[in-house]
Amino acid sequence: MQQLAATAAAWGLPLSAMQLEQFAQYAAELQHWNERVNLTAIASDEGIVTRHFLDSLRCALSWGRTPTSLVDIGTGAGFPGLPLKILQPALTLTLAESIAKKAAFLEHMVQCLGLNDVAVVAARAEVLGHSPAHRERYDVAVARAVADTRVLAEYCLPLCRVGGRFLAPKGATIEDELAAAAPAIALLGGKLHAAEPVTIPGVEPRTLLVIDKIAPTPAQYPRAPGVPAKRPL
Repeated sequence: MQQLAATAAAWGLPLSAMQLEQFAQYAAELQHWNERVNLTAIASDEGIVTRHFLDSLRCALSWGRTPTSLVDIGTGAGFPGLPLKILQPALTLTLAESIAKKAAFLEHMVQCLGLNDVAVVAARAEVLGHSPAHRERYDVAVARAVADTRVLAEYCLPLCRVGGRFLAPKGATIEDELAAAAPAIALLGGKLHAAEPVTIPGVEPRTLLVIDKIAPTPAQYPRAPGVPAKRPL
């Protein structure tokens, strides 16, 4: 956890001894469960720290004012939502994961880490986006899923309140993808704030898309489950 502590501190995100212990427990449980359940292809100690924990924590540098609520769409093994909750314990967190085995791991981790105000929701983003309990309720929506920005925008922007932000960790080369997504982002009430270069020790260059929610999302979006991925805006 030394690299985690040093890099987070260099970013202005110092971690306490208790937080570092939570991260160590998270890594151990992830490796243990990954022997039985396919949670992640990255399960080495170094990979978990750099490609999961630090990649997740980097989002905190770009969420603007410290949020009180965050939703993580397609969170998988809990990234980036759970590391951000460890960093910011007062955060009210919703983890959306439709695969039951992964959702069970998330429930286990919430209990192991003693976290409060975390909801694990086994539902698709397209359904959450029309639920009054979730639609335009969050300060920040994040999605680290491997999906086109047009698709992620339709998943996440309906969940952001006006004045909130949608964050999407992506690879290094995203110019064409971002240009193709611009009309969808605008249609859904968003505006590109920045495409920020991300540097993590030992990891290839990455980009974090920061999209502001500047207007309400039209009522017909998101479309029915499966449609955004099959027919991106």
